[in-house]
Amino acid sequence: MYIWIDGTGEGLRCKTRTLDFEPKSIDDLPEWNFDGSSTHQSESSNSDMYLIPAVMFRDPFRKDPNKLVLCEVLKYNRKPAETNLRRSCKRIMRMVENHQPWFGMEQEYTILGTDGHPFGWPSNGFPGPQGPYYCGVGADKAYGRDIVEAHYRACLYAGVQICGTNAEVMPAQWEFQVGPCEGINMGDHLWVARFILHRVCEDFGVVVSFDPKPISGNWNGAGCHTNFSTKEMREEGGLRIIEESIERLAKRHMYHIQAYDPKGGLDNARRLTGHHETSNIDEFSAGVANRSASIRIPRSVGHEKSGYFEDRRPSANCDPYMVTEALVRTCLLKEEGSEPTDYNK
Repeated sequence: MYIWIDGTGEGLRCKTRTLDFEPKSIDDLPEWNFDGSSTHQSESSNSDMYLIPAVMFRDPFRKDPNKLVLCEVLKYNRKPAETNLRRSCKRIMRMVENHQPWFGMEQEYTILGTDGHPFGWPSNGFPGPQGPYYCGVGADKAYGRDIVEAHYRACLYAGVQICGTNAEVMPAQWEFQVGPCEGINMGDHLWVARFILHRVCEDFGVVVSFDPKPISGNWNGAGCHTNFSTKEMREEGGLRIIEESIERLAKRHMYHIQAYDPKGGLDNARRLTGHHETSNIDEFSAGVANRSASIRIPRSVGHEKSGYFEDRRPSANCDPYMVTEALVRTCLLKEEGSEPTDYNK
């Protein structure tokens, strides 16, 4: 099954082909093509787009020897499609591989019925207020656990580096964590984990939403908190490097806000209000164990003087290639200003 990101930068598409042998590596997989005019990626007069296999996983739905293949999309002229952010990310990660950048992303999502109403909510009203649902247990607190469990098992089978899951603050909202992943692997593994979640939900007759604020009002939004460290941060005295990185991030707040959701910050504006465990979108803040800050330094890191930090700004529907690239550009390549540096010149 070939999988790719469509022209929205959020949606995933897939199609299947048969090979007469079991591919052992990405080099064994043929390129393919699709009709880009049906995926918001080209006009119909010149609609062929190329699928370039990028990374291969075991297929948890069809089982061995079947494969899931995440692809890059190229246009008719072999240049990356507008929403193919992997190619740029991979180039940037290569530039800093000696720093061993590690990421862990916390993907929040909401389970909806096919009518768009949150799964398990009363059809003409609301559940009780937030409080008992986070990490809750019981049919009146955890809505959709069998879906979550099926997704976790499928990710483990596929070889996705999923490392945890929990029920979130809003009922029918959940989170899974992927990582630690080094460099380009973070984006690859998170996109495939999202694809598997869409497919599991399809089998259950429900829909997954990565909207950063699916229900307006006094309900938590959905983010994709991103944990980041480098070799230097993880070594003794690494807190100093973490603090230097946070100072760089503070000077580049709006560049990151634009990179952290597919609409250049417009989606996140509904979520980053300064309420419901978020920071204000217009202000940069950092603190130890502070869940209302842009950047949180875990208490254990403050105590041990080394480790990692958490960027709480990325939205649930962010592109992980864009998020991880932005962090590397600012913290490791030490870029400044509101635009990314072009290293092709």
